[in-house]
Amino acid sequence: MESAAIAARNILTGLHEVMASGNHAQAKLNQVVNIIGEALSSEVCSIYLLRDGVLELYATRGLNQDAVHVTRLGFGEGLVGTIAENVETLNLDEAAAHPAFRYMPETGEERFHSFAGVPIVRSERAVGVLAVQHADPRKYAEVEIEALQTTAMVLSELIAYAGLIDEAGTIGSSQIGTVVLTGLPLVSGVAAGTAIFHQPNVRIEHTVAEDTEAERARVYSAFDKMREQIDRMANMAEFGAGGEHEEILATYKMFAYDEGWSRRINEAIDSGLTAEAAIERVQQRTRMRMRQIDDPLLADRMHDLEDLSNRLLRIVSGQMSTAAQLGLKQDSILVARNLGPAELLEYDKRRLRGVILEEGSLTAHVTIVARAMGVPVLGRVAGVRQTILDGDMLLLNADEKTVIVRPAAAVQQAFSSELADRQKKKARYAALRDEPSVTKDGKKVTLMINAGLRDDALAIGLSGAEGIGLFRTEFQFLISATLPQRERQQRFYREVLDAAGDKPVVFRTIDVGGDKALPYLKHVSDEEENPALGWRALRLALDQEGLMKAQARALLEAAAGRNLNVMFPMVSEPWEFDAAKQVFETQLEYLASRKKQLPSRIRYGAMLEVPALAEVLDVLLPKIDFLSIGTNDLTQFLFAADRADPRLAERYDWLSPAILRFIRRVVLACREHKVDLAVCGEMGGRTLEALALMGIGIDRLSITPAAVGAVKAMVRSTNMADVEGFIEELLSNPTANFRQEISNWASKQGVEIG
Repeated sequence: MESAAIAARNILTGLHEVMASGNHAQAKLNQVVNIIGEALSSEVCSIYLLRDGVLELYATRGLNQDAVHVTRLGFGEGLVGTIAENVETLNLDEAAAHPAFRYMPETGEERFHSFAGVPIVRSERAVGVLAVQHADPRKYAEVEIEALQTTAMVLSELIAYAGLIDEAGTIGSSQIGTVVLTGLPLVSGVAAGTAIFHQPNVRIEHTVAEDTEAERARVYSAFDKMREQIDRMANMAEFGAGGEHEEILATYKMFAYDEGWSRRINEAIDSGLTAEAAIERVQQRTRMRMRQIDDPLLADRMHDLEDLSNRLLRIVSGQMSTAAQLGLKQDSILVARNLGPAELLEYDKRRLRGVILEEGSLTAHVTIVARAMGVPVLGRVAGVRQTILDGDMLLLNADEKTVIVRPAAAVQQAFSSELADRQKKKARYAALRDEPSVTKDGKKVTLMINAGLRDDALAIGLSGAEGIGLFRTEFQFLISATLPQRERQQRFYREVLDAAGDKPVVFRTIDVGGDKALPYLKHVSDEEENPALGWRALRLALDQEGLMKAQARALLEAAAGRNLNVMFPMVSEPWEFDAAKQVFETQLEYLASRKKQLPSRIRYGAMLEVPALAEVLDVLLPKIDFLSIGTNDLTQFLFAADRADPRLAERYDWLSPAILRFIRRVVLACREHKVDLAVCGEMGGRTLEALALMGIGIDRLSITPAAVGAVKAMVRSTNMADVEGFIEELLSNPTANFRQEISNWASKQGVEIG
């Protein structure tokens, strides 16, 4: 390993001399492959560059010289094409065993076994590949790979200034005309505006350092400025005292002061890189690690580090202007690969209409902050940098998972009309805020909201809801870098209850595992073939006894002198409910023995998400105070259809006889035992589905705050007796298209379907 480190320094020293020479570009590349090959004792070193849309062998040591400018590979073709397409590193002890391997006979490479290749990146796109090969099967050491990656950075500068690459010829160059892109809805909403890229690419003009200590001083100065900015931003966050946003910024600040990060940049400077190149070098390594991380929570933390790297790079290069600092001149939709929470907070909320991200996730810090700001976000949108141009008109509909780029005038006009209609509906729903949710024939339908953040409780008053029917307590765990201590949990729950005032709050105990892994519970994130059916929710909580005990005590202490409604997720058998309730009862006894003030009343409930529970309701219902049906998981379990798989979308229809008949059986069982029943999930937040639920006897819904107005308007335009009669008849004689039947009936009856 030590010899490899020496080799890395030797490579950079040699490259410095090559860059300073007066030779022409081809001669320099020929020198480079010899320097790298000798330093790494590698029999082959080759450079492929992007020309006319393909990767051309430009220089080699060890392969047949006749193959230079003859061997060409497309993106995704062979190992070299795979590296360029994915912008990733390959390190193989047996190249031919890789599924992407392609033998090129003119190169004479059949006698070589090991292979390592890194992309040559410019403006975040692969413009070439640097590869080494060896006759003996062996993996290249990590420090050797890092030396190759550093060399690739220097090569990027050399070949760009020599005009050897097609800067505009990378994959998917910007298109002309209307394009529709799809993605993952992170924050719901609709918006129109001109495309603004979050930050122009920082062009690194020089990669090899003349004076190492001067470069180090520049980095230290940049770190000081960046930390001042983060501290200032944290103090200026406009969300009031308390809130998850403060916790997010605290975690973000922790990265800014991370010594390991600054040490890695220092090590890159020691190898001979400039300050800018050292930051970019560490950032590239972070990006490659991000591609290998399956855990979404860990990936989100890496995105925060990426955000800080971008900020540090702009400071040290003097290229400080982001779109936020230049100011938004008109209604704008922000486009970025990813964003950190602090960067989003810099934008003028009066003109920022939406955000489009190439990456992003539902649990990312920026998503949580955007939701609090009320800004729609569409994530996982592929090809935005190749498709969208700065200043393009964009029509964003996160609800429909789409963004229309450069829409035709007629499409833009129709979208504007839709926006206007939405605004009118919003105004009309706002006017209903204080009106009762009662049908035309006087039947009450209780509308509550789903929540997960402290500030979500404010939506009770804004939406006219009657409380929180589902408070997802896991959010506090998901956004935290470490396990939240009991005192912190207690403070959080008390603040939620304070914000809700006299309105009820139903706390669902922690529901993690599966796709909601906690990085600080290592075994929780172990790979599972079917995570939705795995070690998650109540199963995990009962196994992690200390975790559930701490949460139980925190909830009991937070609700001192008040009513506490607690609900257990993913109960599949009655004994699981008994075990979970016993955890709370034991903590209750402990608090009583310590003369602590207790909740005035505790109501225990369960979530019906696992179909098996419906078969033992006669055993469970006498034990509980209320039951909530979680329609999201229940439906995918009933249909054996992954709700995230678009190929199964038609199998995942809430308006099907199977779902409605199943829920109807649960309704009848709860009526018999006089147990309150609610539906909490997306199904209840859609007006047509909510109408069908009313028809089978559901009179309590917990939905997103944004859906309350539309569902209330539907309720107030409906006659309960009529819809019950219609749905009962439809379930007795099911037709091929339930959805269309219900829609037609609602239209004839004058029911308002939003």
